[in-house]
Amino acid sequence: MTSKKITWKSIVLILSCYKTRCRPLQESEKQVLKQGSFQRLCLSDVSFSSSTQAIEDLSISLVGSNLYTFTLEELRQVTHNFSWSNLLGEGGFGPVYKGFVDDKLRPGLKAQPVAVKRLDLDGLQGHREWLAEIIFLGQLRHPHLVKLIGYCCEEEHRLLVYEYMARSSLENQLFRRCSAALPWSTRMKIALGAAKGLAFLHESDKPVIYRDFKTSNILLDSDYTAKLSDFGLAKDGPEGEDTHLTTTCIMGTQGYAAPEYIMAGHLSTKSDVYSYGVVLLELLTGKRVVDRTRPNRERNLVEWTRPLLRDQRKLQHIIDQRLEGQFPMKGAMKVAALTYKCLCHNPSPRPTMSDVVKILESLQDFDDVIIGPFVYVAVSESGH
Repeated sequence: MTSKKITWKSIVLILSCYKTRCRPLQESEKQVLKQGSFQRLCLSDVSFSSSTQAIEDLSISLVGSNLYTFTLEELRQVTHNFSWSNLLGEGGFGPVYKGFVDDKLRPGLKAQPVAVKRLDLDGLQGHREWLAEIIFLGQLRHPHLVKLIGYCCEEEHRLLVYEYMARSSLENQLFRRCSAALPWSTRMKIALGAAKGLAFLHESDKPVIYRDFKTSNILLDSDYTAKLSDFGLAKDGPEGEDTHLTTTCIMGTQGYAAPEYIMAGHLSTKSDVYSYGVVLLELLTGKRVVDRTRPNRERNLVEWTRPLLRDQRKLQHIIDQRLEGQFPMKGAMKVAALTYKCLCHNPSPRPTMSDVVKILESLQDFDDVIIGPFVYVAVSESGH
């Protein structure tokens, strides 16, 4: 007996017809609605056209996703005309502004601060990245993914509206010179939250390869809860027995991309695991993955430190000095061992993100002796 395959798009059509009573439902359609077997809309299912019709089709396809559509004028108002004083930062997509929305703007809209990301028309990204963000974050909901509230599309303008994340990005918190060092426990909380977000993407019914995992794409709320943002480069994972995708267009950020992706264009969930290992290494050392101001042999963090991760004596010298020894050595050794596995040159031995989550869960509030603060005595050239 064969059953009729019903796609996500056809279910939207069914619901539209049902609401307007344009025709009675067939038995197969009733069964799908009864079971709630909605399939996630994939990026390959939608048109990349920026025409008015394509945008209208997108809105219809995302019925039920709880996304709001905003006008450009409305977003001008909530950001005080994209005021410089409201500027939160700028990334590959364009500038991000703080704003505030409430139910006066849209009935039922929760009163809250928001982050409004506006496409830089002269930048490297464009309509495709805007569309990818909507397709993925418009349908995927998880405590460790940033929430997309809505979007705007008017003429050439493309904007996205997200929940506001009070502590900005992990990049800002970890590498800002003027701020206090992140405590070990906070780093482990962030590492676990980000790992849970990646594991959710990889284990969805239709796996998602994030492809641009890095410190600037990990946002933090007021409690340092980590949430993944910026899905402009994300791709739907391989289907069936395929283990990876092959692409000739290598995109991402220097230092974070996996070797097999750079050299052969092979992209898989294990590519994300490598990128995760890079971020874990940055959390351990407090150093950027690529820094041309460091001595030559130390400029590439992975190449320099990976051989040192399995030696306790050497590990103590590369762990972030700003922690002043306030971390559990046994816990740090386990994190270093996990980092080493994630950074394996061959993708096969790398752990899954579910395995990473299990290991990090066991290291939260790790009960171990904290190493005392390091004491460094400066010695003058005369020896005194």
